[in-house]
Amino acid sequence: MEHITLLLAIVIVTALVFDFTNGFHDTANAMATTISTGALRPKTAVAMSAVLNLVGAFLSVEVAKTISGGIVNEDGLRTEVIFAALVGAILWNLLTWLVGLPSSSSHALFGGLIGAAVMSAGWSSVNGGTVVTKVLLPAVAAPIVAGLAALLATRLTYRIGGKIRDEAQEKATAKGYRAGQIASAGLVSLAHGTNDAQKTMGIITLALVTGGVLHPGANPPVWVIVSAGLAIALGTYLGGWRIIRTMGSGLTDLKPPQGFAAQTSAATVILASSHLGFSLSTTQSCSGAVMGAGLGRQGGVVRWSTATRMFVAWGLTLPAAGLVGAGAELLTKQGTWGVVVVAALLILGSGSIWLLSRRKPVGHDDVAPAGAEAPAPVPAEPAGVVTTAIAAVSPPPTTAAQAAAPAAVVVTAVPVTPKAPQDPAQPAAV
Repeated sequence: MEHITLLLAIVIVTALVFDFTNGFHDTANAMATTISTGALRPKTAVAMSAVLNLVGAFLSVEVAKTISGGIVNEDGLRTEVIFAALVGAILWNLLTWLVGLPSSSSHALFGGLIGAAVMSAGWSSVNGGTVVTKVLLPAVAAPIVAGLAALLATRLTYRIGGKIRDEAQEKATAKGYRAGQIASAGLVSLAHGTNDAQKTMGIITLALVTGGVLHPGANPPVWVIVSAGLAIALGTYLGGWRIIRTMGSGLTDLKPPQGFAAQTSAATVILASSHLGFSLSTTQSCSGAVMGAGLGRQGGVVRWSTATRMFVAWGLTLPAAGLVGAGAELLTKQGTWGVVVVAALLILGSGSIWLLSRRKPVGHDDVAPAGAEAPAPVPAEPAGVVTTAIAAVSPPPTTAAQAAAPAAVVVTAVPVTPKAPQDPAQPAAV
């Protein structure tokens, strides 16, 4: 019993470490566009997001119940399985953070849990129907729905704003959109805390059930809710600057109206899914919304080279975390020494990734110029054939007047050969 209590404590601490990595890994979801458009300074943005993440953790427990009693069968599940699942999720989170890719912390957790459960008790330990309906289908639908909503909202916004001709009116409108962005970013942060903090609550609750502390189907205790909320808030406050840089300016160049449309669309999708108990990825929802907003502005383009790498990371998240979770569970099945080895490998792997990140550190100064309202500079990378073609046909408008007169933009893009001056003594040929 004493060994089980110690192991349970290790699992709870590891779950909170995962929650911490989830916080700094997913800060970009709420604040990347707000920072890139200059609506908020970087440190102010992450502080605001941290507070709202903490508040959001107390709003619902539906997603936590889906994880603790839906994805895998609780009967016969060992506490070591949860520990192995968390190892897979943490290492994948850190690896994708190192390369600056906004992958799904949620799917990393699900992949680790599924892989460890299968290694422990076979495929029968996984509720396939729940995985399909509440994990896989939302994973496909969420970025598409959020992207389409952001695209339509952006087009509507620019159609309404296209009537503005005065430069002063344009600046006042941009300031209004920045204020709206701050409000919508707060809504996304609240939604992130509501959805993602619950995932850790569900994992800890599942561990307490397997350890005999709680009965199956129980709601997360208050201390679990508080600790999960604090862990994700602390991680958010530290800021995942690498991923913020990718989300804010690596996918597309956003203006304040686009940022407002993207964040509002993503927050709506996330909050609706949390209410229904769908444990979707906030990262995928926000990334889809950013791409939709990028395509919604006339002349706006998406950097498909960055998007492709992001899509590949999304596809690899479940299987990669699952394989690591399964390998960790294979070791923990060997007994106490296996658990010790897995813990040592987790510490070694995490430390190695952190040391690699110090070679090219990315801080808040790298995501937006201090005190500036212009977007941060985009890291140099190939534009891609699609992006180049779209940009050549329809360059991004720079003013409201240009946005309202697309035909003029196209005409100015066509080179015209100047004619030689005519001799005034000769009549012009008809």
